[in-house]
Amino acid sequence: MDSEDRLEDIERSATKDVHPSTSPLTKSDGFQWKFRGSDIKNIVTGVHELQLSPLEKDIIIVDWDGPDDPEMALNWPLRKKWITVILLSTLTLLTPFASSMFAPSMNQVMNEFHSTNENIASFVVSVYLLGYAFGPLVIAPFSELYGRLPAYHVSVLLFIIFNIACAKSSNLSMLIAFRFLAGVGGSGPLTVGPGSIADCFSQRERGKVMAIWTLPILIGPSIGPIAGGYLSDALGWRWDFWFLCIVTGVVYILSLVIQRETYPLAILKRRVQKLRKSMPNQEFESALKSTKSPANLFFTSILRPTKMLLFSPIVLGLSIYTAIAYGILYLLFTTMTVVFEQQYGISSNNVGLTYLGIGAGQFIGLISFGAASDWIVTRMSKDGEMKPEYRLVPVLVGGSLLPIGLLWYGWTAQYKVFWFAPIIGMAFIGMGMITIFVPVSTYLVDAFTIYAASATAANTVFRSLGGAFLPLCGMKLENALGVGWSSSLLAFVALALVPVVCFFIKYGGRIRTHPRFQLDL
Repeated sequence: MDSEDRLEDIERSATKDVHPSTSPLTKSDGFQWKFRGSDIKNIVTGVHELQLSPLEKDIIIVDWDGPDDPEMALNWPLRKKWITVILLSTLTLLTPFASSMFAPSMNQVMNEFHSTNENIASFVVSVYLLGYAFGPLVIAPFSELYGRLPAYHVSVLLFIIFNIACAKSSNLSMLIAFRFLAGVGGSGPLTVGPGSIADCFSQRERGKVMAIWTLPILIGPSIGPIAGGYLSDALGWRWDFWFLCIVTGVVYILSLVIQRETYPLAILKRRVQKLRKSMPNQEFESALKSTKSPANLFFTSILRPTKMLLFSPIVLGLSIYTAIAYGILYLLFTTMTVVFEQQYGISSNNVGLTYLGIGAGQFIGLISFGAASDWIVTRMSKDGEMKPEYRLVPVLVGGSLLPIGLLWYGWTAQYKVFWFAPIIGMAFIGMGMITIFVPVSTYLVDAFTIYAASATAANTVFRSLGGAFLPLCGMKLENALGVGWSSSLLAFVALALVPVVCFFIKYGGRIRTHPRFQLDL
């Protein structure tokens, strides 16, 4: 709003046209120029040389060269866009991969540090997600103030550094602290990713792209224990972290070389900096620059995700839903190892393979959602407006598959039915998870496009809190009720939240546009 008000003020202050014949302006790099504070108004495309009298010299506003400006990420070639998505997806795979990769190694860790506390063992795994909860509160405003690219580079570098610290930890306290900080760094790609996709793709294209980007968030925790189980069995638990550092380091170097900035404010700011170097005697300013100071902007941006959580019923409701679903997923990650080892006698180095059930279900769900999402939105908006709420329709399917999978898994494991039976139930859980998370993420991007990173941050904070704390009661729940009834309890809770999604599909548009819920962001 600050940038728009400023541009209106610029145009009101300019009253007299200067024709190209009377001003030595030539065509060059596709910048839009406006003069403020004098009797001059001239908009041309590009400048090599500019001669102004002392009275005429004032601030030049740099803007896009129309809606088809090639530097705008939305207008990039498709190949360039998909290179960005692939890099983001790889980074987004590695950080959730780290969240559960460590789970099969906990017996080794607890033996080495001479502890038998089950709650501490669960917390060492889930504290990583607590970092996911706090990281977005800083990373999201950082990205909206300085650009997406610096946010990725800084957060991934911190992720590597703190995983090295985890590998060198000499006691449980150090390991817990550095796991938390690694989670803070690892939250970067998850927080900023939807903003980059919103920068590059139009609303009609985002469904498939968000499905591809979101898959690593869910499949990473599913394949992490497989690699972690074999690595720790062969080389020890510390190699879980060394492996992460090596792979992430390679991707980080590729990111430094290949990845490009997508955020409009950062791109225009870079244009301004180039012009200031070439014409140091002239003042230039981005059309999107805010009138607020960087400190004020950063503080406002930190508050934005919190305001969205507290005062937007849609963001809060969907965040609670995804928090419970994510908590259920990580509760299973911390208890499945025990269930398959005790109920079916699967060895500790092979038990990670049982997580493939969830991964397979997520892959099936991704293909189904990717094929159906954009088609559903296009069909529902055929005779009218393309509402973001149409993105939530697949959640009704996911919300039904999740409790079905929990009941199937719980009772087949309770009665020790053939070991593959509970894995089928886990596949339903995987399908349900991805058809909950992907539509919700896509909806938040469509509904809060300008502040997509903040809306995603708000959701990530709540979701990660669920993933961090709900697993702490996993073993107690199963010891008290058994795997069958504990899974049934979780299924009933998940099923009870489906009507919330129905409500948002029907009334979400009214809530978003109602004056009472318009947020001053």
